[in-house]
Amino acid sequence: QVRLVESGGGLVQPGGSLRLSCVASGFTFRTYGMNWYRQAPGKERELVASINVFGSSTNYADSVKGRFTISRDNPKNTVYLQMNSLKPEDTAVYYCNAVFASSRYWGQGTQVTVSS
Repeated sequence: QVRLVESGGGLVQPGGSLRLSCVASGFTFRTYGMNWYRQAPGKERELVASINVFGSSTNYADSVKGRFTISRDNPKNTVYLQMNSLKPEDTAVYYCNAVFASSRYWGQGTQVTVSS
C-alpha cells in the first residue's frame, strides 16, 4: 500500500522556522522525483519545491526562493522541506507528492499557519 505521511506543520510566528517531513512507503522511493505543494484557503494548489531522484537538482517557486530548502534521504524514504523566515502568506496546507512517469502519489497534507 502506497503511503506518504507528512508531519512537522503547526503554528509559528512570522520570521520563524518549521521543518516538514514526508515519509514514503509502498513504492521505490529512490526512483521518484519528489515535490512539495501547498494550498491556501480559496486558492489553487501550487508547486513550492521539487527535487530529483538523486537530490542533486532542486527547483523553487519564486515566492519561497532563498527561504525554503528541499532535501531527501533515500535510505530513510524521506523528503524534507526546511522553511525559514516564514511569512503570513506561507499559511497553507502543505502536501508531499511523488512522481515517476505516469504514477503520482499524494500525502494527506499538514497545516502550516504563520501568525502572531
